[in-house]
Amino acid sequence: MADALHSKDAAGLRPLIDGFGRRIDYLRVSVTDRCDFRCVYCMSEHMTFLPKADVLSLEEIDRLASAFVRRGVRKLRLTGGEPLVRRGIIDLVRSLSRHLESGAIDELTLTTNGSQLARYAADLAAAGVRRLNVSLDTLDPDRFAHITRWGRLPQVLDGIAAATAAGLHVKINMVALRGINDDEIEAMLRWCGAAGHDLVLIETMPLGEVEEDRTDRYLPLSQVRGDLERRWTLEPIALSTGGPARYVRIRETGQRLGFITPLTHNFCESCNRVRLTATGTLYMCLGQDDAADLRAIIRATESDAALDAALDAAMVRKPKGHDFRIDRRAAAPAVTRHMSLTGG
Repeated sequence: MADALHSKDAAGLRPLIDGFGRRIDYLRVSVTDRCDFRCVYCMSEHMTFLPKADVLSLEEIDRLASAFVRRGVRKLRLTGGEPLVRRGIIDLVRSLSRHLESGAIDELTLTTNGSQLARYAADLAAAGVRRLNVSLDTLDPDRFAHITRWGRLPQVLDGIAAATAAGLHVKINMVALRGINDDEIEAMLRWCGAAGHDLVLIETMPLGEVEEDRTDRYLPLSQVRGDLERRWTLEPIALSTGGPARYVRIRETGQRLGFITPLTHNFCESCNRVRLTATGTLYMCLGQDDAADLRAIIRATESDAALDAALDAAMVRKPKGHDFRIDRRAAAPAVTRHMSLTGG
């Protein structure tokens, strides 16, 4: 590990390697904390959003993301909030796509709720995006309205159709919620299979105060997998998309199904990612509060020397794992900030 920490690439820059020898090659960038939905497990219904002066400009986001690329990051994911509500988002995607053209990164992608995809799917594809994740927890319009509070299902389905028509590969992210959509998982699996979408199931995460008790909604995916295995043949596959999902292939359909299990089986041992918020705060772990203020550095100097030093210091502080748990005895969420602030 010591050799890796001190080795340099062809450009003379050290790769980003944390204190546990994990190479950090995946950056998730929140471009805004704002969203046009208010999903019950993610946000409070009455959110207070960041003042615009606190939010990075698109040029600042580009500079920070590019600094990570210089240090060996191979995958950039734009998140929010809802990234497609950020004014000028396509200009940012076009600018960052130069790293695709140069071969510096392997992938530029984003996670979206799908509400704006009908408008932007073709532009995203033209800018070099090849696949994206769409958060979709139900195919029932009434349930969708309940889960998202403000959302309309037909608008999202039209967006997914537009993305497919533009040649984008769509992966559906479904948060498994006991008592809300747990009876719909197999229907979602069939729908995704028919439409050619991968499906990833996600355990609800204890981030930020919300109106509902997450203890009542937490559904262990070990239980879901056991239920599915009684009807389907789930074959483990060696697929890695750079994120935390563990994949299986359903023998009967050939479809890929992923599980993200931060609570029943955490994925920390192979963590290769960090998160940059819309304010320029770098979180080395989704489930910890330790962070580095990169906005102050880039607003103070045009030199990248101080920025590189801050990235090195942040990697040393990246923890071995998170502290997520859902427990009625816990008086507060494991992390007080909302997922929309950190970046989904």
